[in-house]
Amino acid sequence: MSETALDAGFFLRWMTAAAASVDREAARLTDLDSAIGDADHGSNLQRGFAAVVKTLETEPPQTPGAVLTTAGRQLISTVGGASGPLYGTLLRRTGKALGEAGSVTADELRTALRAGVDAVAQLGGAAPGDATMLDALNPAVEALATSFAAAAEAAVQGAEATVPLQARKGRASYLGERSIGHQDPGATSSALLFTALAQTADDGEGAK
Repeated sequence: MSETALDAGFFLRWMTAAAASVDREAARLTDLDSAIGDADHGSNLQRGFAAVVKTLETEPPQTPGAVLTTAGRQLISTVGGASGPLYGTLLRRTGKALGEAGSVTADELRTALRAGVDAVAQLGGAAPGDATMLDALNPAVEALATSFAAAAEAAVQGAEATVPLQARKGRASYLGERSIGHQDPGATSSALLFTALAQTADDGEGAK
């Protein structure tokens, strides 16, 4: 990984890209959720990330950590169901781990994301293999040691790998074996987050 500094502008662009990706894929996320959940994952995240972008544009935070903590706080207050607290915790804990630095390296972001993912695991009580967002987040954070593109690919593969798994947490777990054969919506939206991160870096505004 390059040691190129990632400033607040990079993180603002990342959140904007994530919101655009969620907006494009909202119908797909809801379709996935309709099979094993409440059929609202896409619409909930779409509303939440729209609120994130509006807040960040109104008063842009000046540090990477502040961008993520602000985004996380907005998701918690806007998104219903489990998605708000889980995504909010991911971003807030990552932002907190980044501290008040004006810029961070990709390695520092990876370390902070590890803390964020661990906080999600603790909050949700899930583990890898339970067919949750962790099945995309964990491999993505590990692959981030190589590159942003590798992290995005690992997240997508992790989401796809939930198809043969039986859900152990969340609404889908109520279905038991009937949850097998369905891609987890949370893992899918987590992959969108890392795909947006890779795209932001690939646009030449941060480390490759």
